[in-house]
Amino acid sequence: MSKFMILYRAPESVREQMANATPEQLQAGLEAWRAWANKVGYAIVDLGTMLGHTTHVGPGAASRDGVCGYSILEAGSADEVETLLDGHPQLVMPGGGSIDVFEIIPVGDI
Repeated sequence: MSKFMILYRAPESVREQMANATPEQLQAGLEAWRAWANKVGYAIVDLGTMLGHTTHVGPGAASRDGVCGYSILEAGSADEVETLLDGHPQLVMPGGGSIDVFEIIPVGDI
């Protein structure tokens, strides 16, 4: 089994919608996440949390592609992760959201 870093992305317009959402809208979003987490709970290593862009270090401009959260899943393959993410609330949010999947490569004992 491998671990996979799941990065959630959303355009600025979606992040603004979330910031201005009603308590009922926020609750509905949380319920969708809970339903997904209950469905694939066996694969969740760390459900993660939302992220806010703080700073950029290094050459080049800061990315404007809207990383807004993360989770860590454990699965046998990237294909299995895609199956786990089927129907994920990030993928059906109004305004568009997407998910990047990165396999975590163990470095060993440093």
